[in-house]
Amino acid sequence: MSYTIREAKRSDVPAILRLVQELAEYEKEPEAVEVSVQQMQEDGFGSSPKFHCFVAESESGIIGMALVYPRYSTWKGTVLHLEDLIVTEQERGSGAGTALLNSVVKYGSSLGVKRISWEVLDWNDPAIDFYESKGARVMRDWDVVQLDEEGIKNYMDKL
Repeated sequence: MSYTIREAKRSDVPAILRLVQELAEYEKEPEAVEVSVQQMQEDGFGSSPKFHCFVAESESGIIGMALVYPRYSTWKGTVLHLEDLIVTEQERGSGAGTALLNSVVKYGSSLGVKRISWEVLDWNDPAIDFYESKGARVMRDWDVVQLDEEGIKNYMDKL
């Protein structure tokens, strides 16, 4: 399999969103994706980009993506958050995931970040094995905490 890794362009967003939907189906939440092509294009490629994205592209099209954005740690300083690293199912094992992760780490290093962090589902053994093989530390003693849109509304109603 021959592919190249490059920075995403606005015109890549429909393919990126297809990968996000594939991931949502794999994670057993096919209805959870709410973002639109238009919103992603504005958020990533508008006047004030909220994220940076890399894509893996073969002659058949985009086969993978990695989306990151900056965060701030009160303990470390500037960090980079990897929101998603996705390689389409038929291309897993091709090396595209490693190449995408390499691009993320190089990008983070060029920004001088103190840490690159992300989440992985505790049942996703292939992803956990992949990340650990690259030297990442899977911190099993931390739980993800979120307020979704409804949770925010309910919280605000109680203020």
